[in-house]
Order: sequence, then C-alpha cells, then structure tokens
Amino acid sequence: MSNKPQAIRETIVMNDGKEITIETGLLAKQADGSVVVKCGGTMLLATVVAAKEANPGVDFLPLTVDYREKFAGAGRIPGNFFRRETKPSDEEVLTMRLVDRVMRPLFPDDFHAEVQVMISEISYDGGVMPDSLAGLAASAAVAVTDIPFNGPFSEVRVIKKDGVLSVNPSWETLNSGVELDIMVGATKDSIVMVEGEMDEVTEREMIEAIQFAHEEIRKQIEAQERLASKVEKAAVKRTYCHETHDEDLKKEVWDYAFQKYYDIAKTPSAKHERSEAFDAVVAEFLTRYTEEELAEKEALAKVYFHEVQKEAVRQLILNENIRLDGRNNTQIRPIWCEVDYLPAAHGSAVFTRGETQSLTTVTLGSLMDANRIDSVISQHDERFFLHYNFPPFSTGEARPLRGTSRREIGHGNLAQRALKVMIPQENPYTIRVVSDILESNGSSSMATVCAGTLALMDAGVQMRKPVSGIAMGLITDKASGKWTVLSDILGDEDHLGDMDFKVTGTDKGITACQMDIKIQGLSMDILEKALMQAKEGRLHILGEMLKTLDKPNADVKPHAPKMVMMEIPKEFIGAVIGPQGKIIQQMQKDTDTVITIEEKGEIGYIEISGRDRDKINQAITKINEIAFVPVLGEVYKGKVVKVMDFGAFIELSKGTDGLLHISEIDWKRLDKVPYSEGDIVEVKFMGYDNRKKMRLSRKVLLPKPERKAKEGEGRPSPEQEN
Repeated sequence: MSNKPQAIRETIVMNDGKEITIETGLLAKQADGSVVVKCGGTMLLATVVAAKEANPGVDFLPLTVDYREKFAGAGRIPGNFFRRETKPSDEEVLTMRLVDRVMRPLFPDDFHAEVQVMISEISYDGGVMPDSLAGLAASAAVAVTDIPFNGPFSEVRVIKKDGVLSVNPSWETLNSGVELDIMVGATKDSIVMVEGEMDEVTEREMIEAIQFAHEEIRKQIEAQERLASKVEKAAVKRTYCHETHDEDLKKEVWDYAFQKYYDIAKTPSAKHERSEAFDAVVAEFLTRYTEEELAEKEALAKVYFHEVQKEAVRQLILNENIRLDGRNNTQIRPIWCEVDYLPAAHGSAVFTRGETQSLTTVTLGSLMDANRIDSVISQHDERFFLHYNFPPFSTGEARPLRGTSRREIGHGNLAQRALKVMIPQENPYTIRVVSDILESNGSSSMATVCAGTLALMDAGVQMRKPVSGIAMGLITDKASGKWTVLSDILGDEDHLGDMDFKVTGTDKGITACQMDIKIQGLSMDILEKALMQAKEGRLHILGEMLKTLDKPNADVKPHAPKMVMMEIPKEFIGAVIGPQGKIIQQMQKDTDTVITIEEKGEIGYIEISGRDRDKINQAITKINEIAFVPVLGEVYKGKVVKVMDFGAFIELSKGTDGLLHISEIDWKRLDKVPYSEGDIVEVKFMGYDNRKKMRLSRKVLLPKPERKAKEGEGRPSPEQEN
C-alpha cells in the first residue's frame, strides 16, 4: 500500500447535488493521458495516445474514438454465444460518434498525428447513464497531456420530465417517460453538438434546454482546467510541424482560381456537372508545370484550390444570396413522393428532394420479431426500429462494402428517434423501417424521416401525426461579421459550411435533432434563427408530403399480417399453453396464426397475428373459451348441458357452466324446467353464491309483470274519474 502513487483528483457538484470526480495518476500511466471519471458507482476509464509525428502524405486528423461497455462492471456475463464482449453494439457506436463529433473540430487544423481515444465503462450501478460521462472523460484525458487541443469540452444529457430540466439521469428515470432527451457537447464559450429526441417541444424549449446544459458543462470544464493545472506534463504543449506551405504558390492559385470558382458557383448546376467544372479549373492550372514540378507542387496546389473553392462559394452566398443550385437561403429543393411503390411490401414510399432520394419500406411483425437489446445498461425488446443503408452508387462512387458503417448507424438512429415518438403505445406490431438511399446530395437522413412517415402511413400504421425533417446550414465570415442560415443544404454546403443542423418534427413541435458546429462561438441568436427557419422549411416539406398521402390508410395491406392484442388473467396462461405447449401449438396450426403470451404482473398479454382476420377471430374464440371469466351484469347466450328438477346448467363457454335455478327462469312460478339439452338460452350473469358457484338469471331479461291491486287499493278518486 505504501508504494501506491498519489492520485490527482477534482470534484464537480452538479445542479441536483450529484458529485462527479475526475482522477488521474493511478491507472494506465503509459498512455499519454488517462483519467477515471466517477459518479456514484458508475466509473469510466479514458485514455489517449497521440503519435509524435504525422505519417507521410497525411493531410487530415486520423482520430479514432472508441467506447466499450464491460459487462463485469455491472455484475453480468454477456448473453451472446461467445460469452465475451465482441464487436461494439449500436449503442456503443452511437456513444463513440457523440464524443468524436465534439472532439474532432477542437484539434488544430494543421495537426495530423494519429490520435486514439479509448473510453471504457468499467463500473455501472444504474445511478447515471455512462454515455453522459463519456465526453467529460475523453476531454479530461487529453487535458492532462501535452497534446495540442483547443479544449477542454464536455457533454451532458439533459432531460425534461414533468416540465423540469435535469442532467445526467439514471436509465430508470429516462425510461419512465420524458418530454425531452438531448445530449449537448460544448466548450466553455461555444455549443458544438446537440443530439436527441423530444415529444413535440417548441423551439424556445429547445433553446432553454441547451442553455441549461451549457451551465453544467462550464462547471465540468473548470474542473478539468483545475486538474490539468496540477499535472506538470500538461503545462507545455508539444511542438509539431505537420504542414509545409508555399506562399507564392498559394497566391498564384488564389489569383488564378477565385473568380473562376465564383462564376461556376453562381451558375446553377447539378452536383456532378458542378464537380467537373471545379475539377477542370485545377486541371487547366496544372498544365503550366512540367512533370518534375508537378511532383513537387501538385498536392499542395490542390489544398489551396480547395481553400479557394470554399471561400468563393461562401462569399457568393453571403454577398448575393445565391447558392450552388440557384436557390436563395430559405428555398427548399423540388420534392416528389410516391407511396405503395413496392406491391409486395407491407408499406413503401419514395421520397425525392432535389438530388437526394430514399426508397423506404415498412415490415410488420409480431412480438417474436422484436429487436432484442442486451447491453450493460438494459435488456429489453425494441418493437420499433429503423435501418439506414447508404450504398456507394448513391453518390456515383465505386467503393468496397465493409459492413454497416458508423455513419449508417448514426443516421438510422436519428431517423428512428424522429419517428418513434409518433407510434402510438397501443400499436400491436413490431415495426421495422428500412431506408435505402438511392441518391444523395445533402441530408439523406432527413429524406429517410420523410419517406419513413409516408411508408408507415401507407402500411396502415396509425401514426399520431406525420413527421418531416430538414437540414440547416450556416455560413459565417469573421472579417465582416456577416452570417446567414441556409435551409435544406446540399452536400457541398455541408462540406464547405460551418454547421449541419438537422431538425425533425410535426406541425406542432420538434421530435428529434442533430447539430454539429465547425466554428467557435455559435451565438444563441444564430441558434434561434436556425430553429425558426427550420420550422418554416419542415412545414413546407410536410405540406408537399401530405399531397401524396394525408393520413394513414385505415387498415393494413391485404397481404400484411393482422394483429390483435388481448388480455387474460394470469392463472389461465398455463391452460392456454397446455402441457408441453400442445394446446397453443395446435391452436396456431388450426388457425394459421402466430400466438405469443407475455406475463406482466397479474395479466397475461396475448398477441395473435395472421393474414386472415376470420382465422384470428377463431383463435380469439378458442382462447376465450379456455380463459373465460364472466363479467358481472353481462348477458350471454349459453347452451343447456344438463336439466334437473331444480333448474338447468347452462354452458357459457367451453368448460364453464352455471346453474339457472328454476326460480330464475320466469317471473311466474314454474313446476317444471321448460328446456331440453342443447337448447340455447340467453341469461344474465348475477355473480357468485357463497360456494363460489355462478348465479344466472333469465327472468331479469323479461318484462316484469305489474302487481295486481288488492280490493279497495288503487281505485281512482272522483276527481280522477271526472
């Protein structure tokens, strides 16, 4: 114990009184930087290593952010076949992306050394979601190193529950139903990233939540600064030289290309036509050099041409309000839609906006088709999920297919969050939505949201409201102070601009958003302008969609499965299933249905799916016969199964009969039961007697005879006779 090094530690007290500690100096000391972040019993270990030099020919930042959950930290063994952590889950990939998108733009533009950030959840007690701490851990790991970095930053999760904002909730709180759930990443002065889902919140509520998050983030950044000030290594950042420049060549390129690029950008054109025109400028310029000079100058010249192109496009937009395809800053590209495009799918739609196109399908399934989530945090069935595919031909490229990319997982998750809040809780189906992007030039994830809405309505899913989405951009100029927000951005405007802000919603409010900022110092004025302009744009897009299909189809397609949910008392579950499942298996065979039963508390929830409603009704009848529970006061048609001197036994359901006493058959006195076995009799269920036997009555359904008046009783008065 005496050899244990002294840890360096800082504490953060959050708005709700929770404490977060950041500690360095104990674990993983051979990494350039390592920290342990702890909140309650949840702990993350984050490490960072940066190469001393950039690899030859690399002119970008090779940053890798990796996040992994350790099942042992929650006292669980992985549920997969191998019983060990394997490839990252979608949830882990999404956490990697959340950290990467904030961290990447904070490294210096000319820093090209390979950087690897690894974050591990090493303990989880359920008190706080570990992904809420991942950004803080990654930033703190870099803060205690000599790696050049324009941070620190941090991330917090903000929720709104019952009108109250709070940060970094537990899974239980988050899963109990909230109005807003967003992750916000920021530096001390600037919002860098926002992503999350909401239940039709207003733009003002969004801004309030982001501001609330920023106050908490500032506390976490100040703690990182205090921690770094205690680490000697972090006092002086390493020197590096990863770029060499030729100022004469740079001036030559700018003088040659700026006006040419400006003129090309000012002439409306399609994506590939415009790209060819830009490339022709570079090719023409390079003809002035010999092969030996090209070997020396070509790579650097192309870097300068990209800078010129970027500035020409930006100045055109700022000065003349003209965009690459001829639109002004608020215009939306032409839209066309079609539903029921694929006759064999349960629901389908094509949504095309400009040069971006999604073909989306909906498949309806049963509880057995649910997506099983098995993570450290939760084990549950996902009944609504969306998959997004981005093939290379959608951008006119030929490249290898190497499985689902992080980008595809991220875009699919955003579209899923946008739509799922509009799926009613009483929906009986497992729903899989698949978006195949057939063309892409800006915001294919938002095309997925629009196509997804139309496909769901085409499939007969009774959505609460239709949802549309739009991607907003931003162009700023530090020198002049000018800025402008762009609606429905192109791919080039995303690449050359300062912001990519995707917003989805109904006609009432926002359902999801994703914002990435590439500049420092985004003001709340710009954010508010972007949100309000996004509202106008998405309402326009929604109006165009509703011209194709304005409400969900009344029923599912004839070839789609039909689904019915029913409930039975828990004690009947075994009887419905039967010994070794024989009864339910035979029932499924006889009715050509799929029947699943899930026990929750004292109720058995039964899902019956099939293609023929008549056969589904047969299955319902069979289950009701097994699990029949008469309702007090209800009227039933039953069959006489036994006649006795004192009454008749009436079968209300298979295996369930009750006594209709002779005194309950008619209002008049009977000497004999007037029924034979097999007769159908309508009776009312009157409850149970002291021996828990059913009491039935027929006479209460008959008109009650008037009571005869006694002599001298009820005679009219003289006045009445007159």
